[in-house]
Amino acid sequence: MAASIIDSKIFGDMFSDEKMRYVWSDENRTAKYLDIERALARVQGRLGIIPQNAADEIVKNCELSQIDWVKLKAKTEQIGYPIIAVVNQINAQCKDKLGEYCHWGATTQDITDTAAVLQIREGLALVEEDLKDISASLAKLAREHRDTPIIGRSNLQQATPITFGYKMASILAGIERHRERLAQLKPRVLVGEFGGASGTLSSLEKGAMETQAGLMKELGLDQPLISWHTVRDNFAEVGAFLGIVGGSLGKIAMDVKLMMQTEVAEVFEPFAPGRGSSSTMPQKRNPISCLYIHANISVVRQLAASLMDAMVADHERSTGPWEIEWVAMPEIFCLTSGALKQTKFILAGLEVDAAQMRRNIDMTHGLVMSEAVMMGLGPYIGREYAHDLVYDICRDALRQQRPLIDLLAEHPEITKHVTREQLTTFCDPMNSLGQAGVMVDRVLASLQQ
Repeated sequence: MAASIIDSKIFGDMFSDEKMRYVWSDENRTAKYLDIERALARVQGRLGIIPQNAADEIVKNCELSQIDWVKLKAKTEQIGYPIIAVVNQINAQCKDKLGEYCHWGATTQDITDTAAVLQIREGLALVEEDLKDISASLAKLAREHRDTPIIGRSNLQQATPITFGYKMASILAGIERHRERLAQLKPRVLVGEFGGASGTLSSLEKGAMETQAGLMKELGLDQPLISWHTVRDNFAEVGAFLGIVGGSLGKIAMDVKLMMQTEVAEVFEPFAPGRGSSSTMPQKRNPISCLYIHANISVVRQLAASLMDAMVADHERSTGPWEIEWVAMPEIFCLTSGALKQTKFILAGLEVDAAQMRRNIDMTHGLVMSEAVMMGLGPYIGREYAHDLVYDICRDALRQQRPLIDLLAEHPEITKHVTREQLTTFCDPMNSLGQAGVMVDRVLASLQQ
């Protein structure tokens, strides 16, 4: 019986992704505990800290197939943590009491934290692939629509012409920054933990630092400079990173939602029969993926803040904030994976109506070109005076429901300086795209592989 939206048989694959759910599953988490205990035994056997035959026996019995899940659940509920329960089961499988050397010098939090780091590594790898795919789709749209005119919008009002390629390249630049951030945070986050009770490895009389170094090498993690049991900025950074990734995905969803409005109709989510239909209005085509993205990233932001609460930990081993991460981190990753999946779907098959984009530019009969007209007249009559004059003529054009260029061409103070042909040039949206194309090219040239 699933109560969480992430694990729902109905909604699970809409709000999350199967691969990410596996990363944070009980099975994978427990497998990571076993990986760490196996690696620890192997390293300590090699260093002579525990007998080699004990190390071999422990390694042989660190197998997920041997875990009794009923016993693990019962023991975890009794103790409060699963690590001792896992170690008990490993020990019970080993012959001649050699399993007593399992978990030698470690503490529960060492194994729990390092397992979480291993899960984070797998989760970030999935996020990295999704960001790469999203970047590729945005780059394709930017390249194909480098010179496709569309109206820019300010405060939900028509502003000045841009290109659809510019719009996509602007978002693409942000996604590329996320890829850069991800590469930068890995050295800070992919660091294991092995410090013992208070972090000083006092439980090992010899080979303590060698064990720590060997363990991290076995696991492919960096060795910590000092124990971080109650210094949790690394996990909070992961949450914050995924929170801002979600913000960028939400920006995409917001723009697509607005551009799918009937009155706008410039782009659409990919079509599939019945997708986005209404139970009562047959004509509707709702922005379904956008809705799920918006919901997911909103919750991720709240959960990311909870990881900052978890940073406020007491002394060397804390009395509770640690468990906040157990609740929040899987949800953050799974909900982010759902938002990434929905975004990939939208961008890979986005339907673009370039003709409608041009019709929307033209719907004001030239009013959106008022800035270009003002700047064109500026050298003749001054920019400020040109602004006020064009402002008044725009109001007249609205009242009279006439094209702006007609009123401009009739005004004596304008016609004594410029011809109608010049005014036509001022009023052509294709002449007012600024450096949009240059900026698109710059973004495309900077893309990571």
